[in-house]
Amino acid sequence: MAAKLLIVDDDPNIRDVIGFAVEAAGYHTSFAADGLGALRHAEAHNVDLIVLDIGLPEMDGLDVCKELRKSSDVPILFLTARGDEIDRILGIEIGGDDYVTKPFSPRELVARIKAILKRARPVAADAADALRHGALSLNPDRHLCSFAGKGVALTSSEFALLQALMRRPDHVVSRRDLTDAIYGHNIHVSDRTIDSHIRNIRRKLAEVGCENGIVTVHGVGLRMGSCQAT
Repeated sequence: MAAKLLIVDDDPNIRDVIGFAVEAAGYHTSFAADGLGALRHAEAHNVDLIVLDIGLPEMDGLDVCKELRKSSDVPILFLTARGDEIDRILGIEIGGDDYVTKPFSPRELVARIKAILKRARPVAADAADALRHGALSLNPDRHLCSFAGKGVALTSSEFALLQALMRRPDHVVSRRDLTDAIYGHNIHVSDRTIDSHIRNIRRKLAEVGCENGIVTVHGVGLRMGSCQAT
């Protein structure tokens, strides 16, 4: 079944461009022109991904994301203005999965949507394929993460990143390899985006008692730390 996308932008021309590109790629689309409309639509309908402009009337995209993250882990791809690096990083830190900078290539936008949906899609797996490291467990089939029995809510990008680390918990994984594992080989992603996802995961793990879940090996990359329950 084709994925359902919600396209949110106050510029009708941009909505048309995105709608044409994603519909040509086989996705179903719905549209909203402001933040409140986006929030109401997302709450009333099941959508698989939201393409969300940050600079929206009524309620900006960052506030929409904050509200959605109180009850939903729907993937969010932000649209940002060229110079707004602070907004881009903040968007990731409050729960966005990725961003595209305006003006954007429709081909790149579709590629990023495909990458997000691929990692958000549950992977058929036997119980033996569940990953464990100390008291931390990850179930790819059910998209569940827990530490010592406490659930950890992760976005699709955070889940994919943690999964890449937990596959080889005693090895140091470079940021380049982590980027490729999450986004694929042909999409450019800044180190700051990966760093934002890492900060989110560390914060969420710390909130359930896993204080040193991910360790930075300076100049090399990242690896899993001690994940023992106290």
